Amino acid sequence: MDSDAAHRRRIVLIAGHTGDGATVRAHQEDPDPTVRQAAISSLHRLGELRCKDLTCALSDPVPAVRRRALEIIAALHGEGPAELVSVLGLLSDPDDTVVETAAWACGELTATPPGTVDELIALTTGADDALVRESAVAALGAIGDPIALPAILAATEDKATVRRRAVLALAPFEGPEVNEALRRCLADRDWQVRQAAEDLWDPPH
Repeated sequence: MDSDAAHRRRIVLIAGHTGDGATVRAHQEDPDPTVRQAAISSLHRLGELRCKDLTCALSDPVPAVRRRALEIIAALHGEGPAELVSVLGLLSDPDDTVVETAAWACGELTATPPGTVDELIALTTGADDALVRESAVAALGAIGDPIALPAILAATEDKATVRRRAVLALAPFEGPEVNEALRRCLADRDWQVRQAAEDLWDPPH
């Protein structure tokens, strides 16, 4: 970031703390992505965020701006100015860090839009990036839709970081297959997986 962009970013951030929404909006289409990030963050802080602001940020050419918009949508739980904004398209973003953030945001939404669970299942079982699989299975656990259980169970046999999230994602579910997965994870080679399984384990009576 050059010195001019850093100066503009400071102006936008200060405006966000001083109630100067006009200054913030004047920088929404700044050529520097860090300034655009600051603008969307400041509008959120000011309570002046609009649906179209989030929609524009989600289509920004720079991944960091798209991620920031997703973080704000998650913080809003998909309500208020985020109510009519869809994050589904970001689950197939070309940038894995955006997909990871989009998956996490899906788990934070108060209402789960149609098609979300199917997309998250596909990511949990098929994404190349382990961080994406981890984020997707965590979101499935947060949503708790029964159709996601097979994918979550499969994720308990993924790499360690994904297994940990998958075990925690089993919390809303019950049944013999859940018990069997937890029993197996009690002996996992990763201590954090074992700990997560111990926290959830309720021996069948």
